[in-house]
Amino acid sequence: MAELAYSSAIAIARKIRKREISSREAVDYFLARVAALDQPINSVVTIDADRARREADAADAALARGDANGALHGVPMTVKDSFQTRGMRTTSGAPELSNFIPEEDAWPVARLREAGAVIFGKTNLPIYAGDLQSYNEVFGATNNPYDQSRTPGGSSGGSAAALACGFTPIELGSDIGGSIRLPSHMSGVVGHKPSYGIVPAHGQIPGPPGTLTLADLAVAGPMARTVDDLKLGLDLMAGPNRWEHPAWHLKLPPPRRRSLKEYRIAAWLDDPACRVEPEVRTLLEKAANSLASAGATIDYEARPAFTLEKVADTFGALLQAALSGGTSFEKIEEYAATPGSTPAAQTRRLVAMRHRQWLSYNERRLQMRKRWEEFFTNWDVMLMPVMPCAAIPHDHSEPLASRLATVGGEQRPYWSLTTWMGPAGVCYLPATVVPVGKLSNGLPIGIQIAGPYLHDRTTLDIAKKLLAIVGGCPRPAGF
Repeated sequence: MAELAYSSAIAIARKIRKREISSREAVDYFLARVAALDQPINSVVTIDADRARREADAADAALARGDANGALHGVPMTVKDSFQTRGMRTTSGAPELSNFIPEEDAWPVARLREAGAVIFGKTNLPIYAGDLQSYNEVFGATNNPYDQSRTPGGSSGGSAAALACGFTPIELGSDIGGSIRLPSHMSGVVGHKPSYGIVPAHGQIPGPPGTLTLADLAVAGPMARTVDDLKLGLDLMAGPNRWEHPAWHLKLPPPRRRSLKEYRIAAWLDDPACRVEPEVRTLLEKAANSLASAGATIDYEARPAFTLEKVADTFGALLQAALSGGTSFEKIEEYAATPGSTPAAQTRRLVAMRHRQWLSYNERRLQMRKRWEEFFTNWDVMLMPVMPCAAIPHDHSEPLASRLATVGGEQRPYWSLTTWMGPAGVCYLPATVVPVGKLSNGLPIGIQIAGPYLHDRTTLDIAKKLLAIVGGCPRPAGF
C-alpha cells in the first residue's frame, strides 16, 4: 500500500477497478497518512472520515455488482476549501463561515463526484482565496514541505502542499491571479489554469454562498503530480455553465502537433519589467534547451506585440476590479480618494475603479488578446517563468500591498511576484505549470507553458513531454 502515496489518480483508479485494492483500503490509507504526517504542514484542514468510508464502501459494492461509476471510481481525493462540498464544512478561510455546511456541491465538485471520486477532506487557503500565501484565522498557516519557514503558495497552497506530501493524488484548485500556478511552482507539483470560461465554477466562495456571478479572470482547474491526471481532471470538469448548458457543447481542439520535433516554441524567460533570479533563469533555460535537444524549435526572442510592463499593468488593474466585489460603497469612496504613489495607495485606487475606467482596461485587454492571436499563428506555445524566485518566507503582515519580497537580494513590492501571471491570466489563455528542477537550497522551480485560447490540450501535451524529460515531480524529504 505504501506506493499509493505517490501514485497517480489514474493508477489508483486502475488498481481499484482490477480489485488489487479496494476503495475503502485506499481511503483508509490516505486518512492514516494525513493523520501521521500533516501536522507540521497543515494542508488538510477538514476531514469527514465517516462519510468517506461510507462512500468508499458503496463504491466497492457497486464494483462488485459490475457497476463502475466513472474514471475516478472509488479514488480518494481532497478539494480546496473555497469550493462548496455538500454536507462537508466549507469555510474559504473565513471566520464567519467556520461552521458553514453547504447543501449542494460546487459544479466542479459535482463533476468529480459523478466520476466516482471520494472526497475525504478540504485543503487550506488564505481567507477568501485572496493571497499568494495560505493562512487564515480559522485553520492557521500551511507550510511548504520543502522548507517549513516558507509558504507553499496561494491561494491553492493547501492543495499543492497536500499533493507534494502524497496526501492526495489529485486536487481541485482555482486561479484568478495565479492561485493554481503559483503554488504549483512553489511546491513542486503540476497545475493547469484552463482557458477562461471552460470549467464552470458555480459554487466557489467568494462571492458569498449562493452567488451566481462568475468573476472576471477566475477559473477552476486541476492540480496533480502527473500531466495525465491534469488531462483527466480537465476532461471531467470542462463544459458549458448553467446558463449555456441547454444548447452549448465544448469540444477542445487536439494538440497542435504530433511530436516535439513539429512544435514551434517561444521562450520569454526574463524581462527588465520583472527580472528573474539568475539561478531560477538557469533552470528555465535548461528546460527550454532540453525541449530543443528533443527536436522542438525554440526561439528566445519571439514576443507578442506588447510589453510585459503593459500586460502586467492591465492584469493588475482588472484583477483588483475582479476582487473588489465585497467592498462597501463607503470604502470605495474612501479608497478612490487615497493619495500617494505607494503600492498600497495604488491598489486602493484600483479597487475603487469606476466602470468607465474598467471598460478602458478591458479594451486594452482585448487588444492584447488579438496580439496573442496573431503571435500564435507562428508559435504554438510560450514558455514563461511563474515567479521571479522560489517559495517566499511566511509574511502575514497587513496590509498585503505594503509587504515586500526579497528577490535576488533586492526588495520588491509583494504583488510584483505575480507579474508573470499577467500575460496568460488577463488574456484568458490556458497555462500549464510543471516543475523543472530545484535550486541549490532545495526549493522547487516551475515553468509556465501558455498557449492559444482554448488550446488547452496543446499546453498539456508539451507539459507532459517536458515533465518526462526532467524526470517528473520531485518529492520533499520525510514524505
